[in-house]
Amino acid sequence: MQQPALRLVRLGRDRWLRRLQPEPCTEGGALLLCEPAGPVYTTGLRGGLTPEETARLWALGAEVRVTGRGGLATFHGPGQLLCHPVLDLRRFGLRLRMHVAALEACAVRLCELQGLQGARARPPPYTGVWLDERKICAIGVRCGRHITSHGLALNCSTDLTWFEHIVPCGLVGTGVTSLSKELQRHITVDEVMPPFLVAFKEIYKCTLISEDSPS
Repeated sequence: MQQPALRLVRLGRDRWLRRLQPEPCTEGGALLLCEPAGPVYTTGLRGGLTPEETARLWALGAEVRVTGRGGLATFHGPGQLLCHPVLDLRRFGLRLRMHVAALEACAVRLCELQGLQGARARPPPYTGVWLDERKICAIGVRCGRHITSHGLALNCSTDLTWFEHIVPCGLVGTGVTSLSKELQRHITVDEVMPPFLVAFKEIYKCTLISEDSPS
């Protein structure tokens, strides 16, 4: 059986903000990747920030965006790999929960390829990838008429101090970490992109067709 093909699109640091629309996508078939500009806090369908908290984050110099993904508040900024698959789940034979598990598996596999052992997925409400009580990869997705949007955010060399101004994903008593912090060396998004794509193709059993992002 022929593997599904996806367009591989690397978005510019600012253009990814345009992809945070609350409405679901209407057509599948692309893998969107980027390293975001920032600092930006995003909230999901369940909210996650009070008006007072939102005003405080703006005062810190950050943007705050409402999105259509699942989950609560999280942070995005430089040093973070964003992966937003826009898939027709029917082509992949996946249900939504299976798609979330596949994204988690991609992040776990990337950690292994980077030499970081012990990363694991946890059941809801701890969706994402963890090292003990430290989250290294957040996941929030949207699905409408079988078409997915949003995806994962994996900390490579992210400035983790920005997470101190919120309760990430609404999980009290947990922490955040990054590949750089765990491996004790500076790891860029550019470094992890090739092994991440290897992991994605293995887990989703697809091929990727590279193309430039329109300006």
